[in-house]
Amino acid sequence: MSLLEAFDELRDPRARECAYQLDELLLAAICAVISGAESWTTVVEWSEMKLEWLRQYRPFANGIASHDTFGRVFSLLDAKQFESCFVRWMGALCPSLEGQHIAIDGKCVRGSHDGKQSAIHLVSAWSSASGVTLGQVRTADKSNEITAIPELLDTLDVKGAIITIDAMGCQRDIAAKIVASGADYVLGVKDNQPVLAEAVKLWFDAADAGKMDRPFWEHIQTEKDHGRIETRRCLVTNDIAWLVQQKQHWSGLQSLIMIESTREIIGRNSTGTASVERRYYISSLPAKAAMLGKTVRAHWGIENSMHWVLDVAFREDGCRVRVGDAAQNFAILRRIALNLLKNEKTTKLGVASKRLKAGWNADYLGKVLGLAI
Repeated sequence: MSLLEAFDELRDPRARECAYQLDELLLAAICAVISGAESWTTVVEWSEMKLEWLRQYRPFANGIASHDTFGRVFSLLDAKQFESCFVRWMGALCPSLEGQHIAIDGKCVRGSHDGKQSAIHLVSAWSSASGVTLGQVRTADKSNEITAIPELLDTLDVKGAIITIDAMGCQRDIAAKIVASGADYVLGVKDNQPVLAEAVKLWFDAADAGKMDRPFWEHIQTEKDHGRIETRRCLVTNDIAWLVQQKQHWSGLQSLIMIESTREIIGRNSTGTASVERRYYISSLPAKAAMLGKTVRAHWGIENSMHWVLDVAFREDGCRVRVGDAAQNFAILRRIALNLLKNEKTTKLGVASKRLKAGWNADYLGKVLGLAI
């Protein structure tokens, strides 16, 4: 399925026939955002310079619309339907998620606030294997991630996948939904589940002190990079029967996890001391220390390879598009652009450099689009 085919069900919010067709506006916006545009004004500037190139895909009989037209149309465009079309497109590109790791996490688009409305908050699903965003859902604020995560899961076919979520998603209903969908989970445990968090912490404290006669397994990995040595120690156990006795019922629960990260600065900046942090998780996966340690570490890819890239390469937090649904819809345009840039493998450049190259070189932009349109 091509990109524009996936979006052909998107309803034009304008009631009458217009000089500038919705598919033309969408194509111009996607190509411009890939090429470095970060506002409706720069979308128009880029599109006017590349009009003849754009006409190989669509007629653009009336040229390029004004930035006011782009802003008005995307502010009125139904963001939920736009999200649905985005997920439909990604579903065609990634027809099966079986065996893949999917990280779910939220991000605030800080520049989208105005005097009356707070900045929008988006919850996204990200594939660590392909490095692309699979879908997103808007929440009213961060606290509503709990309701947004099940809504996001409903849009995806996650059968056979491993879902990781931070402590905000550590909810019995979410765990049950993941298991009912045929997937497995690894959920962070913190003080939003105080009884569970304290119980799991005490169990691993006892095990680490040699006071536990129940089974647990350990995997240790050490890396030296960027002037520091980091040792990650993963302890896991399948001893979960006692949680049921404490009325801690979690669907599909098979294992408890502790990750201990020790970081030591080396070289001239070394202080001779190391920082130690422990984090705790529950999982429906078997208690295999190496595999679970790798899965927990893979979750942070959504921060480093998606959220950080959107902020640095796309300057998402600085974008002041905010009228109506425009902030949410522009966020979808950025994720479409990021997915296409990530999917282009022939050029060994970072995302920011790829955007520059696409803006300079129409042949390269065509390569980024590939068969997408």
